[in-house]
Amino acid sequence: MHFIGSEADRASAALADERGPFPNLAGSIYDRPASPAYRNACRTTVAPTGTLSIIAGCSSGIEPIFALALERRVLDGARLFEIHPLFEQAARERGFWSRALLDRVAGARTLHEVRGVPEDVADLFVTAHQVPPARHVEVQAAFQEHVDNAVSKTVNLPQDATPEDVDAIYRMAYEMRCKGITVYRDTSRSEQVLVRAVTEGEELEPAPLSCNRPGVCGT
Repeated sequence: MHFIGSEADRASAALADERGPFPNLAGSIYDRPASPAYRNACRTTVAPTGTLSIIAGCSSGIEPIFALALERRVLDGARLFEIHPLFEQAARERGFWSRALLDRVAGARTLHEVRGVPEDVADLFVTAHQVPPARHVEVQAAFQEHVDNAVSKTVNLPQDATPEDVDAIYRMAYEMRCKGITVYRDTSRSEQVLVRAVTEGEELEPAPLSCNRPGVCGT
């Protein structure tokens, strides 16, 4: 993100030389002798790209994988079952892909619970609910250092998260100078776009979290 921000600054400064700086430069944070003039008051942001990434078939940015097997519930009520393509690719290349594997992945909280998945693959494909909430904020804050506007990032909380857990996340984001923060407690709405796919008859349950930051993970 440092590289992207630096290149955006360089390009905007070049445009300012050609076309003039943005109109409200006077009185802005750039109105000082050592600061270059920019054509654009803000150059970078990390936008919410969940839907766009689905259309493009690419990464959704700094968000971790939500689930390796999931249901995507779309506007007309359709329920689309999806397997993460990179996990499928790894499974096929390593020779442990099978239809039965999909059922086991769908019913497991983590790949470490799935029989037949090598340990190094399970370590690689970490999903959103395995990431401690504090780590979500730390990742967002690292990007925010090099982003002019806000960074879109969701802190995925387990179903049993408390108001105190949410309060701790907001305070941590403030202390780390994030310009915005989003939290979502799993299954807090009766209908949500993404849910972890489950085997027939199994109730939805959040993946367990490990966290050593008191007050952030309910510990």
